Amino acid sequence: MREWQSQSHVRWYCRYHIVIVPKYRKKTIYGVLGKGIGGILKDLCRQFGVELVEGHAMPDHVHLCLSIPPKLSVAYTIGRLKGKSAVRIHRDFIRGRGNAKGFKFWSTGYCVSTVGLDEARVRAYIRHQEETERRQEELSPLRKPSPGSQAQQGRAGRDFRLTAGAKELYQ
Repeated sequence: MREWQSQSHVRWYCRYHIVIVPKYRKKTIYGVLGKGIGGILKDLCRQFGVELVEGHAMPDHVHLCLSIPPKLSVAYTIGRLKGKSAVRIHRDFIRGRGNAKGFKFWSTGYCVSTVGLDEARVRAYIRHQEETERRQEELSPLRKPSPGSQAQQGRAGRDFRLTAGAKELYQ
């Protein structure tokens, strides 16, 4: 059953699948940062009045399933989320190793799609995306393994979903 929310003159159910990537798609989200980025994004979403339904941090990108109220635009919300999280990432994890131009962690763009009737599939895709990518790398003979393969890229700590339950997207 869908959880409809309401404001003074509207009842709404708006969910979005969003993918954000670090600058130059560098594989920087691992170790302590990979575990801590979920907490940062949860706190910021709560402050902005946005519900973080599900999320998972990969070494070179982050998947989010957000419930954004209709009074906020998606672009405005993602801009604030990326800007404030970059400041907190630099303050908490990078500590002075930033460039002289400011705290730039995320790339300029992002990928967004609306989540409608197939929300369970999208949430399962977010949850199992790392396993799917690992299987594809094992099947591809031309790809070289990514740095910090199994020890650093384990799922523990980087999965910051709030709810559970759905079948895998590609069966």
